[in-house]
Amino acid sequence: MSHPETVIVGRLGAVYGIKGWLKVNSFTEQAEAIFEYSSWMVGKDGQFNPVEVTEWRRHNHSLIVKLSGFDAREQSQTLTGLEIAVAAEQLPELAEDEFYWRDLLGMRVVNRQGYDLGKVTDLMETGSNDVLVVKANLKDAFGKKERLIPFVESQMVDSVDQCAQIITVDWDPGF
Repeated sequence: MSHPETVIVGRLGAVYGIKGWLKVNSFTEQAEAIFEYSSWMVGKDGQFNPVEVTEWRRHNHSLIVKLSGFDAREQSQTLTGLEIAVAAEQLPELAEDEFYWRDLLGMRVVNRQGYDLGKVTDLMETGSNDVLVVKANLKDAFGKKERLIPFVESQMVDSVDQCAQIITVDWDPGF
């Protein structure tokens, strides 16, 4: 079953034990927050099926989960590597000046002088700050194919206009 408004919040890892438990790689800011979402969907390539979390716990430095109907190691092995998605409407509302990464994808990036640097295709987490991955236009005057721009508000990022889908940055197009 496909669900158009889904957000990937994690990935199922290796099977743990013989009773069908799976390791969980959470993409949420606080790892355990993945279990606050009421209904999960698992799948890949945008094709997801609903699953029910019956139990979860912390094990050493990771998380493990038990899903309804997956009671044996062999059954759960079919889920290894699948993405965990939730309906977008389950995400908490953010303050006006905050954004989910998914909101920034596809936005145009321009510098203060109005030069079109390209479109946001991805974001990376570096530890110190997030980085916009900007695919340059085909006929970029500086010959760039991609730009990595630190997402540091009030230093590199001047504004994010969600209505116009434009991020204005203080960035030299030659970089």
